[in-house]
Amino acid sequence: MSAAPLLVFDFDGVLVDGMPEYWWSARCAALALDPDLHLPEQAPAAFAQLRPAIHKGWEMVLIAAELARPGFDPVAALADYPATLSRALERSGQSAAGLQESLERVRRDALDRDPEGWLALHRFYPGVVERLVGLAAEGAAWTVLTTKGGAFATRLLQASGLSPLAVDGHEQGSKPEVLLRLRQQGRPLWFVEDRRPTLELVRATPGLEEVRCFLALWGYLAPGDGDGLAPLGIHPLAAERFGSPLAHWT
Repeated sequence: MSAAPLLVFDFDGVLVDGMPEYWWSARCAALALDPDLHLPEQAPAAFAQLRPAIHKGWEMVLIAAELARPGFDPVAALADYPATLSRALERSGQSAAGLQESLERVRRDALDRDPEGWLALHRFYPGVVERLVGLAAEGAAWTVLTTKGGAFATRLLQASGLSPLAVDGHEQGSKPEVLLRLRQQGRPLWFVEDRRPTLELVRATPGLEEVRCFLALWGYLAPGDGDGLAPLGIHPLAAERFGSPLAHWT
């Protein structure tokens, strides 16, 4: 077995800050489904507030539509996000799959019409590109595991000259499912994610007990996400430590 780990990075909130793109695409998809919605061109504070709870792209479309609803309370929505999501989905009359397709259609059209403009709505976090390039010197390979469409993540990586071993998007299954397949390669896995519930799910998944989990502290975290990690077997990863040699990460 190789001693060097295979690093598996979440994409949005770990490698890339795409908040402007999230809102732009979610807003366009929501308006395509209901042109009468009144949504601002710039992301409202409530959208950023709810972003740590959002797991998949279709949820962004739904939340964008909810923000146009009179009386929508982001604090209450965040307090019981699953119930908020369920009620909003029923109210919309849409399916999760239909909302996801609406979002991906917006992104495909944007890449066809104005690829530079779409790419410019994202930025890699400071030092990320250099750190990823430097992993080769430590004998470590890396992949990307994202709930974004794999083609969109690949396009962004290519624009910055980055070539991971693989890019697994939502089409490849859930994150635990993909990690279980990667475990079959027989090398240590280190998983870097900014969504605490996802890391907790990985830690609770049989067969993934040996995966070393890191919470990226620079990502889209909710209040309290960085508390009480040690008993869960999750390592906090600050930006400064991310830039240091892998031997210092733990």
